[in-house]
Amino acid sequence: MRTSLQKGEKILLITHASWTSLIIPVFIALVGFVGSYFIGFIQNYGWIAAVLGLLYLLIRYAAWRANIWVVTNFRVIDEVGLINHFAKESPLDKINNVSYSRTVMGRIFNYGDVEIQTAAQVGATTYVNVNHPKRLQETIAAAQSEYKNWEYGNQAKQMAAAMDTRGAAASAPQVAAELEKLFELKMKGAISEEEYNRAKARLLNH
Repeated sequence: MRTSLQKGEKILLITHASWTSLIIPVFIALVGFVGSYFIGFIQNYGWIAAVLGLLYLLIRYAAWRANIWVVTNFRVIDEVGLINHFAKESPLDKINNVSYSRTVMGRIFNYGDVEIQTAAQVGATTYVNVNHPKRLQETIAAAQSEYKNWEYGNQAKQMAAAMDTRGAAASAPQVAAELEKLFELKMKGAISEEEYNRAKARLLNH
């Protein structure tokens, strides 16, 4: 992985495209070796076919290793490029839905496409030919859940710190717990944004 991690960020999963994408390069390399035998490895320069086949395989394998999808506790990163590097990031708090699909061959060899729908204007992003697509989808979902819990706790700490500076240190822990509950209810859709703001104002002015 060539993308730098942020402070407090940790990697949860690194995955590649399916190994089946290397079948053709392996076949071409084998054809090169077999062809070099029949051509004449030394006298008739058959070794050139073997070298070219092996070189093609190594380049494709290096590209396969360089093109990755990474899930961290903050974001999903799509890295591509063997020489030139390109990375696309999807923050966990901007992802609305993650789904995956597999063809018949994908079910047999366990690969498929993973679609990530975000709140950005570009809409959905599809990762094609992903190895173990269900694992990628489940890891993103679990990371989102952990990220929301971290947001709840972080907001509660900030509120408690603000109350502490206003001389409300004694009641800060209780109020912070109530704020965390309110925020969780808002995220679940149990209360509206307006109801959340009114209840928060009452707590902070208590």
